[in-house]
Amino acid sequence: MVTTHLVPADIAARYEVHEWRNATGVLATAHPHEWNEIVAALRAFQFFRSEILKGGGRKSVIASRFDGFLTERGWAEKKFATRIRVDQEERDSPTHKVDCFKGRVGLEIEWNNKDPFFDRDLNNFRLLFDLRVIDVGVILTRSSHLQAIFRSLGKKVADKYGASTTHMDKLLPRLEGGGGGGCPILAFGITQNLYVEDAIPIEPAEQGDSYDDAE
Repeated sequence: MVTTHLVPADIAARYEVHEWRNATGVLATAHPHEWNEIVAALRAFQFFRSEILKGGGRKSVIASRFDGFLTERGWAEKKFATRIRVDQEERDSPTHKVDCFKGRVGLEIEWNNKDPFFDRDLNNFRLLFDLRVIDVGVILTRSSHLQAIFRSLGKKVADKYGASTTHMDKLLPRLEGGGGGGCPILAFGITQNLYVEDAIPIEPAEQGDSYDDAE
C-alpha cells in the first residue's frame, strides 16, 4: 500500500514523488499543519537559469529560498543532543543537524551535494525516528533528468552538477534499500517543470566553486 495519492495533483504534476513506509499518510493525517506548509513551499518554488550559473558557496540561493520559506513559518535548523546509557555508563551519540525541523517532522534539502550525504540524511532520520524525536522525514532533491538542462548550459555547469552529486537516481536505491530503517520518508524530486529560463544571459561562475550545499 502507498499513500502518495494524498499528494495534491498540482504538486504531483511538478515534482517526482516517492515514499517509504506510507510517509505521505503520516504527514497528512498526523501532522496536517506541517504538511500544508511543505505543500505551500513546494507550490511557491521555482529555480532559474541565472541561479544555476551563479557561483556556489555553503548553500545555493536555490536551497536557501526553499528553507527560507519554511523558516518564516517557524521551521528551524535543529541538532539534537542524544546519549546512550547502559547501566551507569553513558556516552554521547550525536546526530547530524536537520535542515528544517518542526512538530516532529524533519526535512532535508539536497540540491547539489556529494551523493553520500543521502546516507547521512537517511541514517539520521532512522536514528531520530528510533529515539521518537521525529515521526517522518522529507527529502527535497533534484530529479535526475535535470542533467540535460545542466549539459545545455555548458561544461562547467555539467561538471558542477555531475553524476556523483545528489539527485533522485542516487537517492532511490538507498531509500528502497531501507537506508532510513523504520522511519517513514517522503522524497520530492525537482523537475524541469519548475525551471525558468531567464531572459538576460548571466555569465557562468568561475571554475573552482564549491558544491552548493557542502558543509
